[in-house]
Amino acid sequence: MRTVEDDSQTPTKPRRRKRHILLRIDSWIDSTVWNAGFRAAEIWEEITIFSRRFHVKGWKKAVFEVAGEGMNLGAAGFVLLLALALPAFEETKGNWRAQSDFAVTFLDRYGNEIGHRGIIHEDSAPIDELPDHLIKAVLATEDRRFFSHFGIDFLGLARAMNENARAGGVVQGGSTLTQQLAKNLFLSNERTIERKIKEAFLALWLEANLSKKEILRLYLDRAYMGGGTFGAAAAAQFYFGKNVTDVNLAESAMLAGLFKAPARYAPHVNLPAARARANEVLTNLVQGGLMTEGQVIAARRNPATVIDRNEKAAPDFFLDWAFEEVQRIARPFAQHSLVVRTTIDMGLQAAAEEAVESSLRQYGESYRVRQGALVMVENGGAVRAMVGGRDYGESQFNRATRALRQPGSSFKVYTYSAAMESGMTPETTIVDAPISWSGWSPQNYGRSYAGRMTLMTALAKSINTVPVRLAKDKLGTKRIAEMAKAMGVETPIRTDKTMPLGTSEVTVLDQATAYAVFPAGGVSARRHGISQILNYDGDILYDFGRDEPPAKEVLSEQAMSSMNRILVTIPVSGTARRGALDRGIVSGGKTGTTQAYRDAWYVGFTGNYTTAVWFGNDDYTSTNNMTGGSLPAMTFKRLMDYAHQGIELRPIPGIENPLPDGKKANEVAATSSDESALPALVRPRSLSADVTKLLKDVARELGAAPALKADGRVAALDGALDLARAKRTE
Repeated sequence: MRTVEDDSQTPTKPRRRKRHILLRIDSWIDSTVWNAGFRAAEIWEEITIFSRRFHVKGWKKAVFEVAGEGMNLGAAGFVLLLALALPAFEETKGNWRAQSDFAVTFLDRYGNEIGHRGIIHEDSAPIDELPDHLIKAVLATEDRRFFSHFGIDFLGLARAMNENARAGGVVQGGSTLTQQLAKNLFLSNERTIERKIKEAFLALWLEANLSKKEILRLYLDRAYMGGGTFGAAAAAQFYFGKNVTDVNLAESAMLAGLFKAPARYAPHVNLPAARARANEVLTNLVQGGLMTEGQVIAARRNPATVIDRNEKAAPDFFLDWAFEEVQRIARPFAQHSLVVRTTIDMGLQAAAEEAVESSLRQYGESYRVRQGALVMVENGGAVRAMVGGRDYGESQFNRATRALRQPGSSFKVYTYSAAMESGMTPETTIVDAPISWSGWSPQNYGRSYAGRMTLMTALAKSINTVPVRLAKDKLGTKRIAEMAKAMGVETPIRTDKTMPLGTSEVTVLDQATAYAVFPAGGVSARRHGISQILNYDGDILYDFGRDEPPAKEVLSEQAMSSMNRILVTIPVSGTARRGALDRGIVSGGKTGTTQAYRDAWYVGFTGNYTTAVWFGNDDYTSTNNMTGGSLPAMTFKRLMDYAHQGIELRPIPGIENPLPDGKKANEVAATSSDESALPALVRPRSLSADVTKLLKDVARELGAAPALKADGRVAALDGALDLARAKRTE
């Protein structure tokens, strides 16, 4: 019989057994951890004792310390360089050889040939078929160690740095031929440290993926050689009228001398300079050990002669941009040998180039500005003129389409447009007073405040606090960025708090496109440089009017009218009085000046054209207090006065008295009598709109008509054709 005591003790035995097991586990964990720590300490002591054998003192310690720090910094620097180069490597993922698939002949808006782009158009010869002296001349001048380095020539770089230090300026370049090819294939000519880093990494990539012969062939085919030619084959035909395989030593030396500065040494422009440069190339051949003095003496005594060509200016910056557009549009086409009708007007293009160059020549030194860019767009989006820089031969970097520069106050139109779209009007009042936004306190140009004012006054006087207040309290930066994008700015816009004052970079083409919305009545500008793409059989493969979507409304009629009412006051009583046009032609626009006077803008428009003008320096150095109301506005006026000669003036919508002195829309502007103005604009003869419409109607009726029989209808057709001819004669 079980006792009470036995019953009470029975359940405790399993609990005691469980407790003993847990104690054993705890003991095992403690001992294991302690033993592991003890063993680790023993190992660390052994490592320390072993490492003491390598302990150095005195001068050796200093050497090892410096080497160690150098390795650390080198590793960090390599990681940084790789991070900077990664965006460049993205370019290699696409079909970067595709440019050679195209052979494009470009025509202006009137059908006149203006240039070529592409490699097939001028058949390039294989490297093995090129003259040996041409290859040697190029290597002796551009990269003597081409076949021994791996893309970057550190010895050549050190030599160039030494020579430049001794000369006190840049007299030698350190870039290898592979680096120059990397720049031509993937990068721009923009002079930045980031670009040089990308160039170096891409040179290594090219060396790893292409043979030396392939690199040399691509370099000879892609380099700009002056006169609108690309590649040695095209240059040989243009300058000497012969195949590149047939050039002699003197001609090879002249061609090799073009790579450094094609505009300066182009023989059809400056033959003495080209011959002097060719003589330097011959000296390089001798100094490099590639030829003897006896072998080059004949070429020195009998320098190359060139074909007498009348220099025909080509709109090279525009053609580069148009070629990129062709590759984008025509990629799906089976044929890549194309004829492209562009929108450019060579009369306006010449005037635009002259306006930029004359401004820089006359005022560049006093303002300490060396570069400018300009884009002119006709109402409807057709690009009529494009200036991407001062000298295409000196730098092929297109500052009109590629340079990202801060727009300053010219960006404010997007803030005010968003405000007008939200229901405000030019008469809406707002306070000009100190404002702080998350620790940022912008100030006006004159560091003073005027109190309550209308939006019209605020934009005309370019008050800084007002757009910031609108963005902070009413609109938000995201809404402003969306407005800029809708109006045609394709560059991504940053939405930080400083954005309303124009700190987010844009291109000149962006600004011209967006401002063209105002004279277009609030619809998108649909910028384009290509009207048609045809094959050599005359078949139309692409037509802008047929294949592109119609323009969309960007601004309501109320917002468009409000903005135009404000913007037309700026050339009259605002910051752009130097941009007011002659003969009473009404224009609107906005100036822009960035911090430290690094960039100066004026973007203006009439009912006919919109033009964006930028001046600044490639290295972002400050100008001498140049504002948008000075040189940019003056350049705008010079070009636009010229462009409006003898054309039908279109009114700016939404404003009172849009035409000078109340003239009717079908009256045209008279030619300026100002002797300092550009010469009278002469446009090629073309059919009038009425005759063009008549001929299209006749063609449409003929296409739809049944086959004719020998009856009275033949006489009727003859009568219709006679009428068309008579109209054309008129």
